[in-house]
Amino acid sequence: MKKLKYAEELIEEFKNQRPIRGGSIIITIYGDAIAPRGGSVWLGSLIQLLEPLGLNQRLVRTSIFRLTKDGWLTSNQVGRRSYYSLTETGRRRFESAFKRVYAELYPEWQGKWDLLINTQLDNELRKVLKKELEWQGFGNIAPGVMAHPMADMAEINETLQELCVSNDIIHMKASLIENLTSAPLKQLVHECWNLEELSQGYQAFLDRFRPLLRALEGETELDPEQCFQLRILMIHHYRRLLLKDPRLPEKLLPADWVGTSARVLCRNIYRKIHEPAEAFLSATQETADGPLPEPAPHFYKRFGGI
Repeated sequence: MKKLKYAEELIEEFKNQRPIRGGSIIITIYGDAIAPRGGSVWLGSLIQLLEPLGLNQRLVRTSIFRLTKDGWLTSNQVGRRSYYSLTETGRRRFESAFKRVYAELYPEWQGKWDLLINTQLDNELRKVLKKELEWQGFGNIAPGVMAHPMADMAEINETLQELCVSNDIIHMKASLIENLTSAPLKQLVHECWNLEELSQGYQAFLDRFRPLLRALEGETELDPEQCFQLRILMIHHYRRLLLKDPRLPEKLLPADWVGTSARVLCRNIYRKIHEPAEAFLSATQETADGPLPEPAPHFYKRFGGI
């Protein structure tokens, strides 16, 4: 099996970064690789998975302990072995966090907006809600008014319920009349969402991973372990960019939006390396019942079909 030189350089670059945030890369592995295959894995095989990426056993154990304490994972002891599974809360968090990674690029937009008016809240609770809504892509378009053109209703309701503010928020629907891309609207988007910084992040993603796609062209006998490592590093990088992406409709984005190129690149690389990566997971990872189960059907619908 052939190992790609540029891929080795990417892996070495990740290993040498400081600090290595163990919890974050473990979340990526669970979300991308473990969740669609049952959501449970033996700690020992997970440690073996992470050591080549520069995470020693102590860091993995500490990170797993923190994720368990924070309610993402739960442990099951079988003999001397510990198996870590997603909690129900953790599974919902993963689905919320990762669905945007593999979702349709730009769904059709009809000019609808969600407006949340939070003037009835005290300042501290308003700050907490603002932070949560910003993570979902909302922008502060006026004092006490958060807005988004393509909000997820389930995410909104869950956030309001968790913060116990459902009865204190005014939730309104608004529709644009006629022009969906007027100059004042684009100016408002420019003022409320920091697309310049996000654009720089997407450009860095393109600069890092475009040479990888070129290196993959024409290769048929790829090393399964390296494919898994590349897939995780790419999704890890891409996922962290999406946490800052408000997911605005294409009509509200600048012309030649670099985020579109980044998504297409991510999809194309994923399609080339997911099969050997899955073979590596099957060969190395264990659950309490034996090998990992096969991926759930929704796994193959990622990026519009892989």
